[in-house]
Amino acid sequence: MGDRSGIFAGDDPFAIARAWLAEAERSEPNDPDAIALATVDAAGLPNVRMVLLKEIEADAFVFYTNYESVKAREIAAAGKAAFVLHWKSLRRQIRVRGIVSREEGPQADAYFASRSLKSRLGAWASRQSQPLASRAALMAEVARMTAQHGVAPARPPYWGGFRLRPLEVEFWADGPFRLHDRFRWQRQSVAGDWSVTRLSP
Repeated sequence: MGDRSGIFAGDDPFAIARAWLAEAERSEPNDPDAIALATVDAAGLPNVRMVLLKEIEADAFVFYTNYESVKAREIAAAGKAAFVLHWKSLRRQIRVRGIVSREEGPQADAYFASRSLKSRLGAWASRQSQPLASRAALMAEVARMTAQHGVAPARPPYWGGFRLRPLEVEFWADGPFRLHDRFRWQRQSVAGDWSVTRLSP
């Protein structure tokens, strides 16, 4: 494990990630759980966008979206994705790459129910990534969905979670004179054991 200590110490990368996120929640002014999620299209052209990381499980990272969105369709086709968590306040980041599967059971239902009513109705109204005539058209659809679903809308069948089980996790912390600290955790499969390597900055 080399000379890992301090913020890099521990035998569980998910525990380290949770500790870093908890620290960021105390210092980052906006959306400490925002991740830049990368996917690729059928031609191999990369795509990246910001989404919110909702949970760090014992062996996976979970986020939610519309399954008809571009990102969801690209994830479904490739079965893989990557993301980075970056905190300017801490001068740290976590990079993750791995295998993705859907989370569309009770856990997704519970998370959807925990969202604000307007967000739940917005999920019904938005055809994410599709062309939209105007903002007014979107608000009219929100009104229509409000009338149709009322104050307790169920989770739409096209909306749910993704669980990313990493094959690689890299922890990075800023160092003086750009001599940063980097540790890469790797495993050959999602059931495999981790190996940890210190990387040059």
